[in-house]
Amino acid sequence: EAILNLHFPESLEKANASRRRLAYEEIFYLELLLALRKRAQKGPKKGIVFVGETGGANGHTSLQEKLLRLLPFELTGAQKRVLKEIQGDMKSTQSMHRLLQGDVGSGKTIVALLCMLLAVENGYQAALMAPTEILAEQHFLVLIRLLEKIGVRVVLLVGGMRKKEREEAYQAIESGEGQIIVGTHALIEEGVKFKSLGFVVVDEQHRFGVMQRAKLVRKGFTPEEPAKGSTLRGVWQGVRGQPDYLVMTATPIPRSLSLTLYGDLDISVIDEMPPGRKPILTRWTNESKREKVYGFIRERVKEGQGGLRFGQVYIVYPLVEESEKLDLKAATEMYHRLKEETFPEFQVGLIHGQMKREEKDEIMERFRAGEIQILVSTTVIEVGVDVPNATIMVIEDAERFGLAQLHQLRGRIGRGGEKSYCILITKGRISFEGKERLNTLVATQDGFKIAEKDLRLRGPGEFFGTKQHGLPQLRIADLLADTKLLSQARGDAFQLVENDPSFKKVEHQEIRREFENKFQDRLDLIKVG
Repeated sequence: EAILNLHFPESLEKANASRRRLAYEEIFYLELLLALRKRAQKGPKKGIVFVGETGGANGHTSLQEKLLRLLPFELTGAQKRVLKEIQGDMKSTQSMHRLLQGDVGSGKTIVALLCMLLAVENGYQAALMAPTEILAEQHFLVLIRLLEKIGVRVVLLVGGMRKKEREEAYQAIESGEGQIIVGTHALIEEGVKFKSLGFVVVDEQHRFGVMQRAKLVRKGFTPEEPAKGSTLRGVWQGVRGQPDYLVMTATPIPRSLSLTLYGDLDISVIDEMPPGRKPILTRWTNESKREKVYGFIRERVKEGQGGLRFGQVYIVYPLVEESEKLDLKAATEMYHRLKEETFPEFQVGLIHGQMKREEKDEIMERFRAGEIQILVSTTVIEVGVDVPNATIMVIEDAERFGLAQLHQLRGRIGRGGEKSYCILITKGRISFEGKERLNTLVATQDGFKIAEKDLRLRGPGEFFGTKQHGLPQLRIADLLADTKLLSQARGDAFQLVENDPSFKKVEHQEIRREFENKFQDRLDLIKVG
């Protein structure tokens, strides 16, 4: 009847009612999949019960407390709140599956690190998986700097390592000497054997496929006997079990929608930025103002060289090599021009994804140290790179970037106490959608507003990357327009799974058949976070 009314509606009212009917069914079955996945994660498999408090226990100072004393800042109220939520899960008998959501620069990594230290203190290993080598290396450098002072060993494992380095990393991971392991998808390779992986963090999880995340979680297990050599010991369950699982994302998503995207995860949100951050002034200009932009850069870098702390610049290009089809300025070509003709008086560096790991490491280290004043880059610096003295970002061909990507790039500056500037340069005619993206970035720094606009411009399928999540594309339902319907369908689906998880009741047989028909190829993913 609903399908007939959509094709041959008797009235607009009946057509709308029929669309709602079909949209509800679509969302209902999706929520049913998430409800079953969440139930499977909370099922008979017991997790590790981590014990201990931030602030020390049994008369000694905990690793967490030692780290907090080293930090040059206080945790924000939001960080303390989510830390309590996550560690509450870690101390329960159930394996944790939680999402940590927070805008660029809100301090997610330090919260994750404090949780990893609780695992280490209980004698277990913790792993942090990042989507790119440069981000994994950035995390590694930050962790080394903080943790070597408190005696915790951090190991890096990425694809671009030399054979000897890789073998040493494998050995440290298998022996348990490596207490916190940071890496890319290299962590899930067959040769990697953890001694006692108890806590897993996945950064920017939308960049990993469902099966990739599952492989890392499966590398963890409760050992055959309680972990030895720890100051505190997790309560041993005596069975193989999953490590606790924390997902981090800097892509803010309205709560109603995050319940669909991450409906099988408990959600913690850091909704407060660290104090002292100044707003980033964002301006959009075109080719004709290029010399004026270069003059501004020259002036600021000279001030930085004069002893002030804010004289470093990113200039970002979309591609590494010139593309005839898109006619974009290539980073490599423009690097030589900027170095030799535009800014010969300054040190100009180049970094892109095709460089060897050692080259990237050297360039980033020189940029952090202030030896390089202007860094020409592709989007390899999109997430995780933290250089407080960098206060100017110029994004070339800005109309070619997505809104979320522009927001991530802008988040690389404004990390010190000085005012920062993001300059968007475009050329030629720009589409209506391109103008909307750039105007949104100029108008706000609020990640949630930017995400909502991005969602409206791109649509839920592309925004969510549903293929990566193992979730189906929605053909009728609109996750923006149908938020009330979403809430109703979610409540109904979760209630059904709670009352009749196997769909054994007679009145649920049709639902069971339809569900199996829709998700035949996804049923094996129910147990995957």
